[in-house]
Amino acid sequence: MKPLLTYLAVGYVAYAVIMVAFHPRLIYPFQPDDRVLAGFTRSVLQGSDGTEISVQERVGAGPVVLYFMGNAGSLAFFEQAFAAHVAADRHVVAMEYRGGGGRPGTPSETRLKTDALTVADYALGFDKPLIVQGFSLGTGLALHVAASREVDRVVLTAPYDRLCRLMMARSWLPACILPFVQRWNAYDMATEVNVPMLVLHGAEDALIPPSYSAAFRTLSPVSYELIEGAGHNDIGSFPAHGAAIAAFLEPLN
Repeated sequence: MKPLLTYLAVGYVAYAVIMVAFHPRLIYPFQPDDRVLAGFTRSVLQGSDGTEISVQERVGAGPVVLYFMGNAGSLAFFEQAFAAHVAADRHVVAMEYRGGGGRPGTPSETRLKTDALTVADYALGFDKPLIVQGFSLGTGLALHVAASREVDRVVLTAPYDRLCRLMMARSWLPACILPFVQRWNAYDMATEVNVPMLVLHGAEDALIPPSYSAAFRTLSPVSYELIEGAGHNDIGSFPAHGAAIAAFLEPLN
């Protein structure tokens, strides 16, 4: 019996080492699709480490919406997210992730957060109200910016309290305490945000279940809404999602 337990323990440790080494590929399965969205232009900013950080921008008369996408990593998959902002003539600035969409560099939690602050400083330079919006992985970046810079509103769709907790459930590993794991503790950042925040989650989301955003209900000032029937990738197509964002942003228009 002891040899069997020893083999199982060694196998589990080996599995843990492999998962830690390869987990960035699971967090950032960035797609190479490189396309400038219709009506947008691409600008290049200088990252703190010398890597070029690209943004796609649509100039509008209204407040600035700083958008952080999910982990598809290419804005080609998120065009629908901007339709309502364009219709309302808001000024959209969407960050392109290093390592995705044909952009240079290698993504990591630290690098993407640093890039997000660079882009936030660019967006703040327009001297207009700043709305920070994130979807899925991008909600962690939106919260990092909101906790570090002066913003006016925060919109989160399908957020997570800790991404490592989701990894733990999927891998059967104690991801939140393992060394070298990128943890993405979004809830901790959210506790440092003192501006109105809207949290939207699909009631049928199987990729990031609503239980992973439930903790945000305890924060103030937070409006939390479950979108019935919505999953993860289709939540933006539900009228209730767009209506909630429109009502939340109306005071800034």
